[in-house]
Amino acid sequence: MLVGLMGCGKSSIGKRLAARLGLPFVDADEEIERVAQKSIKEIFNDHGEAFFRDREARVIARLLSAGPQVLATGGGAFMMADTRAKIREDGLSIWLRAELHVLLRRVGKRDTRPLLKGDAEGVMRSLMDARYPVYAEADITVESRDVPHDTIVSEIITAVANHPSLAQSPSI
Repeated sequence: MLVGLMGCGKSSIGKRLAARLGLPFVDADEEIERVAQKSIKEIFNDHGEAFFRDREARVIARLLSAGPQVLATGGGAFMMADTRAKIREDGLSIWLRAELHVLLRRVGKRDTRPLLKGDAEGVMRSLMDARYPVYAEADITVESRDVPHDTIVSEIITAVANHPSLAQSPSI
């Protein structure tokens, strides 16, 4: 399971990783939207964050039970203690850690992140302060940086191959 802030490369690196490993790639946010038949923004607006996090936890638990795969999560999913515990039990978590300047450059390419309207740098710093200590609980940390995505994919594969719990963790 890939965790990290928006812009760290969970989807783009995750798709390449899945292809290299011959596994399916699943984006948890896309699955939540498919099941709810609403966008995440609409779910938040209609029902609030607590409702969304509950549904997100259920979807992730279901996905983790579906067998080997590469799973990308939304940035807040790993912040939930129950979700972290389920990931620890049924998968292997990989934090795609990135420096602020890398994240800002990447998220600035698209205008689809309402959370970042206005003071994007301030929001990202705040998210990093709150989330990086929790993301650090991931089984593996790989630095997402300005190199070809295939380089990051190779680093992930090496780190996973060398991880002691590989035999017990079917989902990445």
